[in-house]
Amino acid sequence: MKLRFTKMHGIGNDYIYFNAFDQPIDDPGRLALAVSDRRFGIGGDGIILICPSEHADAMMRMFNADGSEGMMCGNAIRCVGKYLYDNRMVSGTTVTIDTLSGIKTIELSVEDGVAVSAKVDMGGAILTPADIPMRYDGARAIGIPLIVGDDTYTVTAVSMGNPHCVTFVDDPYALELSAIGPLFEHHPAFPARVNTEFVRVIDERTLQMRVWERGSGETWACGTGACAAAVAAVENGLCRRNTDITVHLRGGDLVIRYTDETVTMTGPATKVFDGEIETESL
Repeated sequence: MKLRFTKMHGIGNDYIYFNAFDQPIDDPGRLALAVSDRRFGIGGDGIILICPSEHADAMMRMFNADGSEGMMCGNAIRCVGKYLYDNRMVSGTTVTIDTLSGIKTIELSVEDGVAVSAKVDMGGAILTPADIPMRYDGARAIGIPLIVGDDTYTVTAVSMGNPHCVTFVDDPYALELSAIGPLFEHHPAFPARVNTEFVRVIDERTLQMRVWERGSGETWACGTGACAAAVAAVENGLCRRNTDITVHLRGGDLVIRYTDETVTMTGPATKVFDGEIETESL
């Protein structure tokens, strides 16, 4: 059997998208493991299923490169909005997407009949440790010490529908992320594992970030991670609330705004190519 797919990315955070409206995906975890491999598969940070929803225009399910299911991906949801619009599965530029983290609303920017970028209402940031989840007795884990391996880091824990641990550093690109990232991801303080952002503050409107994503390793971008980084910067008094904050990632820039009510994320969505894969080869 052949499965049709579309390769898309949000500033380098690349996934393989399957339209599950018209083709069954029986074992998405196994499929993600097979096709995400960059030498023996299509290559990507995981797969995204675009599924029917009773409550929104579509439902997004995401599976990391290791086959585990994630709750939310900010870069992927922009691409889902683009896919729905470009394939005329929705009629307008306002799109609702159901996720394991709730329904998100997307405002698409269109050029020549094609969606090129999107602004996503990501919902409110979660700072209560039990809801992140994080094992911590305080009311909020803002600027607290955390022993990771042989070092102590000052961290801030945030959930944007998935757990994040943000630490501010002098130079994210001086870090040996392949060694440090897994120590954060599997730290006992985070029972569901954690995404980790290593962030440099350039000024009160600009951040630079590298990210280690649970289940995928280092990726070129992470939308929820950029949101978490901006929230952490505001909560630590490094950036201002109700202000556009540009986050520089390896794959490009995202613009984040943290208000009293919600967090919004704006960035591009790019199609790479369409294809088919034989499931027997997996």
